[in-house]
Amino acid sequence: MQHSIVTYKKVIEANSDLRIDGEYFKPEYLSSENQLEKINYNTLDNVSEVKGGKRLPLNESFSDDGIPYIRAEDIRIFSDFTKSPRITLELHRKLKNYQTTYNDVLLTIVGNSIGDVGIVRFNLDKCNLTENCAKIVNLNSFLPEFVFVFFLCIYGKYQIHREKVGTAQPKLALVRIRKFKIPLLIEDFQSKIKELVNTAYKANKKACEIYSQAEQILLYQLNLLNWKPKHQLTFNKNYSLTQKAERIDAEYFQPKYNELINIIKSYKENYKTLGELVSIKKCIEPGGDAYRDEGVPFIRVSNLSILEINENNLKYISDKLYKELIQFQPKENEILLSKDATPGIAYHFKEKKKMIPSGGILRLKLRNKDLINEEYLTLVLNSIIVQEQIKRDIGGSVILHWRPDQVKETIVPILDKELQHEIKVKINESFSQRDKSKNLLEIAKKGVEMAIEENEEIAEEWINNELKKINKAEDVK
Repeated sequence: MQHSIVTYKKVIEANSDLRIDGEYFKPEYLSSENQLEKINYNTLDNVSEVKGGKRLPLNESFSDDGIPYIRAEDIRIFSDFTKSPRITLELHRKLKNYQTTYNDVLLTIVGNSIGDVGIVRFNLDKCNLTENCAKIVNLNSFLPEFVFVFFLCIYGKYQIHREKVGTAQPKLALVRIRKFKIPLLIEDFQSKIKELVNTAYKANKKACEIYSQAEQILLYQLNLLNWKPKHQLTFNKNYSLTQKAERIDAEYFQPKYNELINIIKSYKENYKTLGELVSIKKCIEPGGDAYRDEGVPFIRVSNLSILEINENNLKYISDKLYKELIQFQPKENEILLSKDATPGIAYHFKEKKKMIPSGGILRLKLRNKDLINEEYLTLVLNSIIVQEQIKRDIGGSVILHWRPDQVKETIVPILDKELQHEIKVKINESFSQRDKSKNLLEIAKKGVEMAIEENEEIAEEWINNELKKINKAEDVK
């Protein structure tokens, strides 16, 4: 059992809202705060501006093209806009004071994704930022890359988690962010962190480019490289088709879906249903009462991405419960596939890590590895080929749910083995570059923590030694 002894005076000094809940005074939060107070520090409001984004007006909606509207889900390590929805130029002009641009440090401040941190690596003349995010700009005495890494490290994370309020819909107020403490580390050390971030970004960018090349091989072979699904307002379908599909909603029968299926089936007539290619196992939901602050990771759909298992807001279960649920432990080389909330996220599980996926995730295992490989199938699942089929299947649903029987009937094209192998090589190369990027950021995080706990000289020496190990490993390859 954890406990903290805090004087009333400390409570008053600690926060203007007079929070007296035990959560706010966790030992790790107090220890982190004490460590920062041992060295020179400043608060964000003294060295920067912290601004929020803007919600779309109630009478406005997204458009097919136009100006990017950066959402909370776009706030990744290196924040991107390529998958952001668009708003009209006219609406953008109304919201132009809520833009974000190169080197802004972004924090998500609403919902279960609170604490996602990103740094902007695009430079758009026109874009907008959602109200669910905050941006840290106009920094004085601090490099943006250093501030970004600081909020990735434990001393930044603890402040974020400590100051959020609410349970059903957690929030982090801008006024609280402005009071965050940030250590005054020397400029040379901050420059070292900047160098690491920039190198990590280059590796991440290269990974994205290689992944895109793999996807282009797939789409080119199917003549889908320039295919864009077109939504039709009116069309005719026979009543017999509605009886066969057991659906009467117009969305299901959009001609674009039939067009896609015909294109897939026309590729040398070499295709299978997903149910023919893989065995499918369901996972489990033990309930919120089973969640713990530490233990064995419990992977929810929000933790799943095509690139990794995201550990932000990760839940845990006890070792005892894990042993009872061990049949749901993913095996190496299975594919984890989401079916609820955000259906269709596929992740190739290569790790040997203890974890239990939630009931919103399926485990896929290849039936015949001579026919198809995991890297290729994962790419297909995450591509427009399957994503459009999912849109058809779940169309009209308030709560998004891709039924297992629908998953099994999903059509998958089977490319020649040589092409599949070429795709596999590129996917593995892409993930290798992503691993390099993650490792560099991890070195930067630990380096900042070491500088806070010891000093910048010791931290930089450790960083240089770690970089030598990476370079040596690359030379061996």
